[in-house]
Amino acid sequence: MDRDKLDVIFELQSKFDNDVIEKRGLQNITPAEWIQKEALAILSELAELISEVNFKWWKNPKEINFDNVKEELIDILHFLTSSCIKVGMDSQETYARYIEKNKENFNRQYGKSNKAGYEMGELNSPPGTE
Repeated sequence: MDRDKLDVIFELQSKFDNDVIEKRGLQNITPAEWIQKEALAILSELAELISEVNFKWWKNPKEINFDNVKEELIDILHFLTSSCIKVGMDSQETYARYIEKNKENFNRQYGKSNKAGYEMGELNSPPGTE
């Protein structure tokens, strides 16, 4: 039977993080410091991603190397997963929070959110809510 892919990602990331902490003597870094460092790492990876997708409108566009784009996205996923683990979120909680936020995002786009600023006229209902 196939294991849940998100479970595998979280398990592998946890093993990697623990290995790095042990091998590099990083046991004294606080969870808050880890989150800060990982947020900066995500920003760095986002900058690398942006460089791959022609964000400089004032330059002649280059052909996008989608393999490089995918690599940068995976780098971001590594740091994001690690951050989730550091704040105590496992794969199940991450999934549940994603589903909840996705529903809210659809509600916002269809003017059905309680959050101010997303009001709209009559639109179709989000998928799965009819």
